[in-house]
Amino acid sequence: MFSFIVDEEISIEILQQHHKEELFELIDTNREHLRKWLLWVDKRKSADDFEPIIPIWIRNYADNNGFDAGIRYNGKLVGMIGLHYIDWKNSSTSIGYFLSEEAQGQGIITRSVTALLNHLFDTLKINRVKIQCAVNNHKSIAIPERLGFVKEGIKRDGQWLNEHYEDLVTYSLLSKDWNNK
Repeated sequence: MFSFIVDEEISIEILQQHHKEELFELIDTNREHLRKWLLWVDKRKSADDFEPIIPIWIRNYADNNGFDAGIRYNGKLVGMIGLHYIDWKNSSTSIGYFLSEEAQGQGIITRSVTALLNHLFDTLKINRVKIQCAVNNHKSIAIPERLGFVKEGIKRDGQWLNEHYEDLVTYSLLSKDWNNK
């Protein structure tokens, strides 16, 4: 199954059924931290809740239509990164990510997204990559800003999250911007 080495500390891998307990432990341990930004967190009450989802992730990867993968830091599952639906006609896609609270501040997401962007632009020849974040999620917003994405705008009340709306900010990066760095 897909495994991508980011650097000597970080790898990205498609999660399989035998990872569901480890994934649930990551979510459950970080539930309060993650639920501020991810609506689906409260819907995952046991490892079995991932059983129907994991085959979808595997099928998306097999169909060359993006992926949802675990991020390992020194072998430990510390987060996930997703390459959402790939629009091959328009050569565009979007990236999403989350990280455990204890793993933050070590550049894990920045390094993971950088490696993924290199693959998208150089190997897959994708033209446009988008990242969307809640406007109040400053740590998440720091990633596209650090990597040179362009802020496109704000989608007001773009996401219903735990009894309130969140505005979403959209960033994009074009292949020509990345390759001219």
